[in-house]
Amino acid sequence: MTVLDHSPRPTTYAFRSQRRHEIVTTGGMEGVLRVGAALRASGYPVRDFTVEVRDGVPYSSVSCTVSLTSAESDSFAARMGALDEVVAVDPR
Repeated sequence: MTVLDHSPRPTTYAFRSQRRHEIVTTGGMEGVLRVGAALRASGYPVRDFTVEVRDGVPYSSVSCTVSLTSAESDSFAARMGALDEVVAVDPR
């Protein structure tokens, strides 16, 4: 059996590389959960996700390894920085 498909297929392939980021947040656990929800909603493949939240400390941190293309890498910090809870996004 032969199946013919006349739909055009994309021929470009965007190489993804694993990039580690540290995202500093405010708002304690609530702020960290919002960052996690934003990562999930954005569709970026996240391989590693570590959170540090301490009682009495104004800032928390999220360390994550995200699979990004070079174009996505350029806009990742701006996208995460647009969240109210995010103070800084630092690539590692």
